Amino acid sequence: MIDKKIIAVVGATGQQGGGLARAILDDPAGRFALRALTRRPDSDAAKALADRGAEVVAADADDEAGLTRALQGAYGAYFVTAFWELQSVEREQAQARAMAAAAKAAGLQHVIWSTLPDTREHIPLHDDRVPTLHGKYKVPHFDGKGEADSFFTDAGVPTTFLSTTFYFEAFLDLFRPARGEDGTLAINLPMGDRKLPGIASEDIGRTAFGIFKRGTELVGQTINISGENLTGEEYAAAFSKELGEPVLYRPASLDVVRGWPSPIADEAANMFFFYAEHEDVFAGVRDPEKVRELNPRLQDFATWLAANHDKFTS
Repeated sequence: MIDKKIIAVVGATGQQGGGLARAILDDPAGRFALRALTRRPDSDAAKALADRGAEVVAADADDEAGLTRALQGAYGAYFVTAFWELQSVEREQAQARAMAAAAKAAGLQHVIWSTLPDTREHIPLHDDRVPTLHGKYKVPHFDGKGEADSFFTDAGVPTTFLSTTFYFEAFLDLFRPARGEDGTLAINLPMGDRKLPGIASEDIGRTAFGIFKRGTELVGQTINISGENLTGEEYAAAFSKELGEPVLYRPASLDVVRGWPSPIADEAANMFFFYAEHEDVFAGVRDPEKVRELNPRLQDFATWLAANHDKFTS
């Protein structure tokens, strides 16, 4: 353990950080040691990591000084924020600034920042096809992260920017196939005929591990990830094959999304508008074969679906 480079992972008990934590611990070559940063070191998930040999350290992204202490002696770190828990771009960005400052103070040699594109580069605020939210964003959880990229660059932190995408896991709840009055299963994505890049959440962490394995080769680069880029019709066809019965694609309108009984309805509708209207700059820059060079175990949708078959039939 002493001779290994330490990777500190924020959110090591969550989806993205958890995938990286498991990749580090499962690595037969034992290239890195895992330092799991968590607000709840006494949780069952944190204890499970400790039982596997991880160093579990209490840390909170709202506490820059504490985070700096938690990063001391580490080689690198994986930074991710939990926007849907925070529900605030301002707080998310404050955490990103704290992470960048702590990484610089601790002298980290390689940071991976989990990010998304700033949609305002493609949908200016004066574009009234979609509403401006909170006075200055089109898709707050995208725009805030994209804006925060500069925090790491400006701080002089050697950073690889990992641009994530739609999770396949959204088909387990939000976009789960539903049986209509005619008895036919259907999915209702608001994507028209455009491609929606998706990825298994586990593969985000595995891809981050592949980036760390390259040393500092990818510092300064943005790695745009996807497990597969499919249209709604293609997602439905995969479901049909896996479930052994027809599953139709019935495109939802953005107005339907805006009508969701949820405080994030407008944001979700704006996000899908961006996905579809700017397919070239989102799906177009995501090549699963390139991602597979970093993560040979990358799952396409059919592979993920087969592994989760029982969740759709129980």
